[in-house]
Amino acid sequence: MEAAVFILSLVDCCALIFLSVYFIITLSDLECDYINARACCSKLNKWVIPEMVGQCLSTMLMLVSMHWFIFLLNLPVAVWNIYRYTKVPMGNMGVFDPTEIHNRGQLKSHMKEAMIKLGYHLLCFFIYLYSMILALIND
Repeated sequence: MEAAVFILSLVDCCALIFLSVYFIITLSDLECDYINARACCSKLNKWVIPEMVGQCLSTMLMLVSMHWFIFLLNLPVAVWNIYRYTKVPMGNMGVFDPTEIHNRGQLKSHMKEAMIKLGYHLLCFFIYLYSMILALIND
């Protein structure tokens, strides 16, 4: 049972790493003017909810399986994703809004957030991999 939890978390983490890289590539394309703001934001906004669901799934798996350290490691990122999604102002296209992405350094902050999430998901990947191997050895 424990190995299955970590295998599922590992697969989920791989998907979240892919999404982080996708966010970084798309935001850097916008920064270099390879795509316009509307196309960039529509591409990124359709992946905000799947990212939030994936992070919450990983968090809930660790809560249900009583891995408290990993749960507490996942909880702030899950709460941040939910907070960011719920605090979108009315009238905006989504978390990424084409009319505001170039204002007040929002593009840089979105890029920084994507980089931090990539590092976080890579750290979680190796924690899940280690935990999975340990669970398989102990079974």
